[in-house]
Amino acid sequence: MKRLAYLAAAAVALLPAPVALAEWKPSKAVEFVVTAGAGGGTDIFARAVQAAVQKNNLMSQPIIVTIKGGGSGAEGYVYTKSAEGDPHKLVFGTHNMYVLPLAAKVAFTHRDLTPIAAMVFDEFMIWVKGDSPIKDAKGFVEAVKAKGGQWKMAGAQSKDSDELITKLLDKAIGTKIIYVPYKSGGEADVQLSGGHLDSHVNNPAESVGNWKAGKVRPLCVFNREPLAAGPKVTETQAWSDIPTCRSQGIAIDQFQQPRIASLPGKVPAEAVAFYQDLLRKVAETPEWKEYVARTAQSGRVLIGGDLTKFIDGDYARFQAVFKEEGWLVQ
Repeated sequence: MKRLAYLAAAAVALLPAPVALAEWKPSKAVEFVVTAGAGGGTDIFARAVQAAVQKNNLMSQPIIVTIKGGGSGAEGYVYTKSAEGDPHKLVFGTHNMYVLPLAAKVAFTHRDLTPIAAMVFDEFMIWVKGDSPIKDAKGFVEAVKAKGGQWKMAGAQSKDSDELITKLLDKAIGTKIIYVPYKSGGEADVQLSGGHLDSHVNNPAESVGNWKAGKVRPLCVFNREPLAAGPKVTETQAWSDIPTCRSQGIAIDQFQQPRIASLPGKVPAEAVAFYQDLLRKVAETPEWKEYVARTAQSGRVLIGGDLTKFIDGDYARFQAVFKEEGWLVQ
């Protein structure tokens, strides 16, 4: 019996050791799907990730950026949903991923996707044309009221962040503002700088170029505190010089928007882990840190359980507001 036991143990010892699962990596080009128009904040976000990956050789496969901003971003999400199981597509968007299905009959929900990381959080500001006589938020409120319900506010997409801020402004200042949606904040900024509208509420990334050129001007930021100190953006002002809207008499404490990268549904766990690690590395690169500073965003990164918790809470808040506004689809 002892001999048999010895032989059995020896046989087991001679078996090949279990082979560890190979680390997953993309086997072909990775497509970055942008759920907004060219030049908008989401496009800038996706291209900033692309630049950080490529300049730091974080991935061997090339990246292709595809613009699919139709239907307020639904085009890009439906396109990504249809690629279920394919780990070679990353869709870039905002909280429109879970907000849009609340207000429109679209062929996706955020549960059809696999969120990977919230990389940054956008700030929002009230902007007017560069040569506008309006110099501050108090003057803005007076001008809106003087137009008697005819003030036109541009924004990116319908029933999303920009329109929601416009509705909050309606309540805060006690008057009606006409909201005019465009495919992206970049388009809204072009329309404002051309004098076709009265204002918009872009995030800094979408309007920094025209601010530098003197074509548009920020009045206040929807935050509890001024933005972090940094270098001058124009000859006279940095982002930190823009006062908060609250301090200027507009009773809105804070409004921020996450920028989120997601995979299609039902992708391998190994692929999820790969992209989580990739985006963590992106957040540490000099190029990414420069992008965050230049666009005056919060560089807070949420991954895994932290991201799930945030999305669940933000979804519930939007659901409550949309119900109050009568925007929920039946």
